[in-house]
Amino acid sequence: MKIYISVDFEGVACSTSWSSTNLGDIEHGPLAKEMTLEAVAACQGALEAGATEIYVKDAHDSGRNIDFTLFPKDVRLILDWKYSPDSMICGLDSSFDAVMYVGYHSPAGSNGSPLSHTMNRKTNYIKLNGKLASEFLIHAYIAASRGVPSVFLSGDKALCSHVHSFDPNITAVAVKEGMGAATINLTPELAQEKIREGARTALLNRAACHMDVPSPLTMEINYKDHFYALRASYYPGVTMLDDFTVSYTADSVEDVMTARMFIL
Repeated sequence: MKIYISVDFEGVACSTSWSSTNLGDIEHGPLAKEMTLEAVAACQGALEAGATEIYVKDAHDSGRNIDFTLFPKDVRLILDWKYSPDSMICGLDSSFDAVMYVGYHSPAGSNGSPLSHTMNRKTNYIKLNGKLASEFLIHAYIAASRGVPSVFLSGDKALCSHVHSFDPNITAVAVKEGMGAATINLTPELAQEKIREGARTALLNRAACHMDVPSPLTMEINYKDHFYALRASYYPGVTMLDDFTVSYTADSVEDVMTARMFIL
């Protein structure tokens, strides 16, 4: 069983401030360790469920946040960026049996976390076919288009509800909850324990997970600054809806995500 694990930062236990997400910040070190240990916990759960190959993508910012010395010896680590439309799951193909998401967060346009955003901080929201798009949803659609089910996610409580609105069978573990500019967090020890158990359970039940990819798929982006919308309007097929908002429609998720790579 071949598993892909994409690991982000803003949804790990105790991650609360934007400054802590930056490599080199004084707060970054302890939270990068927690990011690593939550990813390791997911690996352990996957191994207990029978995984024989595990690929872990450091999918936050620099792509070089995790402590690579702490992983089980057979794990393969993907560091830095390929700069491809599949972004946070780069390298995922149909040879994988499942994809899991660790440390993910609520989308831009929602109040689930003080760190809510989607892909970067330039937008008020991104929607796919009229629904708020999280980084989970974007990459789950890409995975589904390649025949790989998304089976597990950990992150903030609101994100777990968002995930279940698309597939109630995905195992979702909340390690934190947003409260204004604050967060209520599980302790790292409990968060890692729940992630390990959840990853194991998710893979044993992976056959129940399924997401339909809409076609056609329309991506709507509302930028915080009007000039980003103007810039995006020059991409072939993009329509300006107003001074801050653009829309792009295609039949395949790959085409939409290629556009996203250039206009977001």
